[in-house]
Amino acid sequence: MRKRKLMLPVLFLILTALFTGCASSAPSPTSAPSAAPTAAAPSAEPPAASAEPAQTPGETDALPEDKPAPVEPQDAEISDEEFHCTISISCAMILNNLDKCRKEKVELVPEDGWILEPVEVVFYGGESVFNVLQRTCRQKKIHMEFSNTPVYNSAYIEGIGNLYEQDVGELSGWMYSVNGWFPNYGCGRYALKDGDVVEWVYTCDLGADVGDDYMAQIDE
Repeated sequence: MRKRKLMLPVLFLILTALFTGCASSAPSPTSAPSAAPTAAAPSAEPPAASAEPAQTPGETDALPEDKPAPVEPQDAEISDEEFHCTISISCAMILNNLDKCRKEKVELVPEDGWILEPVEVVFYGGESVFNVLQRTCRQKKIHMEFSNTPVYNSAYIEGIGNLYEQDVGELSGWMYSVNGWFPNYGCGRYALKDGDVVEWVYTCDLGADVGDDYMAQIDE
């Protein structure tokens, strides 16, 4: 019995040593070697600058030699001196394009095309075509809606007499001329002179149908 009791501890030590040896001989798991650092790809070259400069607010295409240069609204000096000009508003061209006109707008088109027949009005030194249109419409109780367009530094006429741009097709809208010339800048930048004749006309063909050949010249 005594020998049996002695054998049990010996057997336990042998088994312990055996398992310990197996554990120490087994390869221990190791983390995978980190990948060698790769050189960063060279950054792409910065994009080349545009060949054309960004548009400057109020920038205007070349003007005919005999036409007045625009005057920026913030530079205009309004005086108390009175002058006179003639102004009219016509949508007669719509009468030739009623098939393109929005149905709900047809009844707004006067039979003779005149929203305002030519009338002489007073303006003050330094005022623009826009100033006169705004005041005249207010006095005559004619609807007029506009928006300010910073890129052109001028007011843009959206609608007169509740007739708006694109009411008669994509190329339709309001244009103005002074003494028969259609300026290539906004009405808020055209400084009036005594005796000027201002005509507001509704075009259905980007000006070609009312005598403005500006787009035709660009196409050439």
